[in-house]
Amino acid sequence: MPRWLIYTVLTMLLWGGWGLVSKPVADRLSPWQAQALSAIGLLPVIGLLALSKNLRSGKKSRPGFWLAFAGGIVASLGNVAYYKALAAGGKAAAVTPLTALYPVVTIALAMVFLRERLNPVQGVGVSTALAAMYFFNVGSESGWLTPWLGLAFIPIALWGASALLQKCATTMASSELATVAFLLGDLPISLLIPFCMTLNWSLPGVTWVLVLALGLLFGLGNLTLIFAYGSGGKASVVTPMAGLYSLVTIPMAVLILGEHVTAREWLGISFALAAAAALAYEKPPQSSSATVTERV
Repeated sequence: MPRWLIYTVLTMLLWGGWGLVSKPVADRLSPWQAQALSAIGLLPVIGLLALSKNLRSGKKSRPGFWLAFAGGIVASLGNVAYYKALAAGGKAAAVTPLTALYPVVTIALAMVFLRERLNPVQGVGVSTALAAMYFFNVGSESGWLTPWLGLAFIPIALWGASALLQKCATTMASSELATVAFLLGDLPISLLIPFCMTLNWSLPGVTWVLVLALGLLFGLGNLTLIFAYGSGGKASVVTPMAGLYSLVTIPMAVLILGEHVTAREWLGISFALAAAAALAYEKPPQSSSATVTERV
């Protein structure tokens, strides 16, 4: 098995674990507290990436750093909304694949600001994404939008904007620097939260383990994705594979969390997974310095 494939599978497992752990954390902590405390788990990954020899190998490292840093800030706000959607009753098996449709926003923004064109496969992906949203909500007894579905659109929008910033950043800076900056962008919001609200630091040991694992799994997933690109993996293959981490989250949510998925929700999940794969398709293939933080 080639090394890039091993690292890509590891990324799927790590981000799939992140999607799974998000649900019990969201049930135990407020979204803002989950965001603040999970940032601690990112620190070891940031420290490791900071030692990379390729950190400053980009052509325009400084503007690339700040673009990626801004992307991290935007993504961290999306994370808060993601945790809120889970806390509002959304199942991990449903919220995770639905929010993975954020490339719809990235593509739309790229068409406006970067003058990129939608390829036929991505066009199918957009249509499939709309079908997925329909199946997640049709038959709802609480109006056109269920509470968690309305909240899920927020991370889709914010993660989509963040991915565009990362896409631009990786044309200027190395993948390592863009990832460090992206993860550092998670810290300002997390550091500001304790000054805006009172956090409960007296948490049970299990809760601490879960919330620290939340940040660590996400950060390590970014690290293994860099290794996948650096080991010869083509972004046109690695990116859509890594973006399908819901394939890991969904069965674990059913088996470990005991979530019950209805036939209608399975249809929505299936359409969402197909859409995520189609939306990530780019032609011609990107270089190995492609976006490294495109998750969901």
